[in-house]
Amino acid sequence: MNSAELVQAGRLEEGLSALQTEIRSKPQDTRLRIFLFQLNCVLGRLDKALTQLQVIAGLNADTMLLAQIFRPVIACELLRREVFAGKRTPIIFGEPMEWLGLLMRANELVASGEFAAAAESRDKAFEAAPASPGELDGEPFEWIADADSRLGPVLEAIIEGKYYWVPFCRIRKIETEKPSDMRDLVWLPAQFTWTNGGAVCGHIPTRYPGTEASADGPSRLARKTEWQQEAGETYLGLGQRVLATDAGEHPLLGCRSIGLTQTA
Repeated sequence: MNSAELVQAGRLEEGLSALQTEIRSKPQDTRLRIFLFQLNCVLGRLDKALTQLQVIAGLNADTMLLAQIFRPVIACELLRREVFAGKRTPIIFGEPMEWLGLLMRANELVASGEFAAAAESRDKAFEAAPASPGELDGEPFEWIADADSRLGPVLEAIIEGKYYWVPFCRIRKIETEKPSDMRDLVWLPAQFTWTNGGAVCGHIPTRYPGTEASADGPSRLARKTEWQQEAGETYLGLGQRVLATDAGEHPLLGCRSIGLTQTA
């Protein structure tokens, strides 16, 4: 099996080894080097991914653009790791609201294993956060949230080189396209429209934090989601992000359009 076949089969480390061998025999093959960059991203080897970006940046205009886009995305991913380790706090999009402080405190408590205290803070945040009704791919809902207990009424986003927690109540519309590259399994491109009418392109982290360290290939390839239940009804995701509404659960990669009806 070649590297692409091994990766498709979920045998990522074997795929990496095979790909490195292929590159040694074809060191100028741009396609192989882009594949190596993307596979390193899936595996969480972000230092190696940055090295590959440096190698391919000067090959042509397309690879230079790729490097310009993903250097800051990788920097945000490194910051994201620290946020979920309880060492840093995210940038909040829009005016700060009291419940967001409670949610960030709950995340810090989860990171330190204090799940009961985290649940108390999180429950207060969830109760205070406004519901955001709308439609997901034409299906109406009364509220939407991330299914991971650490996030709930906020969406992670990487926009213009910054890592944000964006309250759903600040969003008017999210549009995505069907994944076309392996890097989309790590960061899904998205177009955001805000309640104030502004619009911007960015990325949504496709997988929950820590997925890159999983031994499970399908989880790392965002083909499934697993849930770890902790005390205080705390559910921590691994694998593909899932959005929950009162109508059901929706894996992120299957969502194309989310319209929210709030006006402020």
